[in-house]
Amino acid sequence: MSNSKKIALNGSDRIPLPGARAIGRTDPHQLMQVSVILTHHHPLANATTSGKILTHSEFAAQCGANPAHVDKIRQFAKENNLYMLERGDEVLRRTVTLAGTAAAMEKAFDVELSEYEHPDGSYRGRVGAIHIPEECAAVIQGVFGLDDRPMVKPHFRYRGTTGPFGARASDTTFTPTEVTKLYDFPQDIDGAGQTIGLIEFGGGYRMADVQQYFKSLKIQEPTVSTAALNLAKNRPTTPQSADTAVMLDIELAGAAAPGSNIVVYFAPNTSRGVQDVLSMAVHDQLRSPRVLSISWGSPESSWTGQSMQNIDEIAQEAALLGITIVASCGDNGASDGVADGQNHVDFPASSPHVLAVGATRLLTANGVITSETVWNDGNQGGATGGGFSTFFASPDWQTQAVANFGRGVPDVVCNADPDTGYEILVDGQQMVVGGTSAAAPLWAGLITLLNQKLQTSIGFINPSLYEADQSICFRQVSAGSSTAGSASSAARAGTNVATSGNNATASGSNSATTGWNPVAGLGSPRGVELIHAQHGLISQTTASTKQASRTETTSRTERSHH
Repeated sequence: MSNSKKIALNGSDRIPLPGARAIGRTDPHQLMQVSVILTHHHPLANATTSGKILTHSEFAAQCGANPAHVDKIRQFAKENNLYMLERGDEVLRRTVTLAGTAAAMEKAFDVELSEYEHPDGSYRGRVGAIHIPEECAAVIQGVFGLDDRPMVKPHFRYRGTTGPFGARASDTTFTPTEVTKLYDFPQDIDGAGQTIGLIEFGGGYRMADVQQYFKSLKIQEPTVSTAALNLAKNRPTTPQSADTAVMLDIELAGAAAPGSNIVVYFAPNTSRGVQDVLSMAVHDQLRSPRVLSISWGSPESSWTGQSMQNIDEIAQEAALLGITIVASCGDNGASDGVADGQNHVDFPASSPHVLAVGATRLLTANGVITSETVWNDGNQGGATGGGFSTFFASPDWQTQAVANFGRGVPDVVCNADPDTGYEILVDGQQMVVGGTSAAAPLWAGLITLLNQKLQTSIGFINPSLYEADQSICFRQVSAGSSTAGSASSAARAGTNVATSGNNATASGSNSATTGWNPVAGLGSPRGVELIHAQHGLISQTTASTKQASRTETTSRTERSHH
């Protein structure tokens, strides 16, 4: 293998970050680690039609890595003066960790590593593709860790006194419990026995803040614990930092499901960190989260194809294991913060196996919603992300809604305009915060309540949401049904449709209409009705499965008689 021909790893091409400056080659003696992602032993089942939640042992046997492929990487490491750091879950997670010097990594993967300076910090990077031995083409699906540039940003915004459109700051702010009541989250359950995983790439939390915050809300505090990966830690610093993202996640998910266990997964902010922590959380048999919430992301254009493909496949694995992944879809409107005059969407929210969540502006009177519109404070003040993926095709369950433009986001929304934001506590400081980082954990809390109420793991919820609402979206697109009719039907499906507003930025805009649209998705939640709709769909699926089983049993009996 050591003398074999090398070929480019598909989708691995890299260019420097805009504004980065190469300052020299990486020290050849620098020690580093990479994660080598292996192909599945057998193709993954379609998460929409598989019909069965797999255990981790079943998954390892059916969909994990081929043990022979692990041996092949062990041989590859030995031949290239690299060390394989074995965890024991290489087959399950399809991930092999290799360690060695920068010089050995450059030779093994035929790359040149350099150090770069960038306004946001220095990083080790590469240009061009990663190369692997030709006989490993059917074994290796991705290699992460050679380039350690920062990959994602938290999607939160502080409430200001004015917005760019003038003095529009309202006196309306909310505690998360006030919003869960407005959205009719069930009040007779609290998420007991459920576990929510929060994925973080910086910042930290203080338990004293958690205790004080939930005491102020007069509700029980959730159990909060930490899981760290690749030297990442729970490192709280100051209120004006990524601590806000972490505390926003804990306080909103915890307020929605205060009886739940919350695990905060910390990882380095790199492509390898994103890949590894999501894989670790999905396959975490010790803590067993059933819902994962991600409030971080970046435009699709900043990712390599191999990153998006591999992370989407981990999300597909989660679906087969009955785990729901929720992600915020960005706070920079239709451009997603890219100054190229084009529209962009945020990843990982754009993964077809993730529930993408956007933001609205919520106004109330006497405890009742009086107005809900798409969040848009302008290009500088922030606006909900939304639009169509240029990497992922529209999935089958969404095709009628998006007219096959590409995977459309968001799927759902809820209040997260900073101007009608959430009162939270960060490092001892009270503040009001919004952004789609607030919307994702609230939806994660609702799905946790749904799991408890239905006594199951709803898992990949996207198809059932669109099934409940698909006829509305289709009629709107093809027949132009009335606003009133669409809103009424949407209520039966468990959503409030936001029917006005847009997420215009300098590069373009998307507008809200009734039915699914690329700024308001299907709408905001009506919690109790949503649970009723899901219960009905589960009952139909169970009945169909039982009928199919009876039919197969009868068929086998008849065949045996012949």
